[in-house]
Amino acid sequence: MASLRELFNLKGRAVFITGGSGYLGTSMCEALAENGADIAIAETNAATCEQLVARLRGEFGVRAVGLACDIRQPESIRDALKAAADQLGGVHVLINNAYAGNKNRFETITYEEWNANIEIGLSAPFYAVKEAFEYLKATRGVVLNTASMYGHIAPDYRLYEGNPHAVPASYNAAKGGILQLTRYLASFLSPHGIRVNALSPGAFPHAWQQADNEFHRRLSEKAPLGRVGQPDDVKGAVALLCSDAGKFMTGQNVCVDGGWTIW
Repeated sequence: MASLRELFNLKGRAVFITGGSGYLGTSMCEALAENGADIAIAETNAATCEQLVARLRGEFGVRAVGLACDIRQPESIRDALKAAADQLGGVHVLINNAYAGNKNRFETITYEEWNANIEIGLSAPFYAVKEAFEYLKATRGVVLNTASMYGHIAPDYRLYEGNPHAVPASYNAAKGGILQLTRYLASFLSPHGIRVNALSPGAFPHAWQQADNEFHRRLSEKAPLGRVGQPDDVKGAVALLCSDAGKFMTGQNVCVDGGWTIW
């Protein structure tokens, strides 16, 4: 019987993560590096993640690289994956975490914004899995998709009254699509030994959102645990889903939301 330490151990495995130097991505990288994984961080501008790469190397003694990658372009993903595999000895874990989109409302969202958000929020993760398939097949690897509680529940419009940080319809649609894509991939990639799961964070407001005290209070009171999420809150779930500790889990959506979605 394997011990918990052995099950969570990721030494010798390489993680390719998009958006790895972002708000939640940084904690994901820390959690996996602490368990021994080598990390390839794919960003639009690789220079933005060099500080994190240096810290992962120094603090955890793992190999880490920053790679320029435009996740809207399959060719760019392909090049970044090859570079990661060449430098780290393969790709064992793919984490689709990157997202960027405008905050707007139904009345104000443009068709261009809708299309751009769907492309980066739903199409890009599909591109990444498609491009990573051969690497993951070779390692019987893992895919983790960052979804959202707003992929399976609707936002309460009252939370956003008088606040410019509304959640756009395109975000909900993309994240809902990610959850169903996760289930589809878990089924069709299972013959190759590839596990696919999703992580649905709840309210994890950035500093500029937390600075709005009234909005922050509304978010905190909405969750049974009475607070918003902090980046460290995702570490346990990420370590579980990306390691052998979660080896009998696939097609699942793990919610890290302070209980938000139970009522």
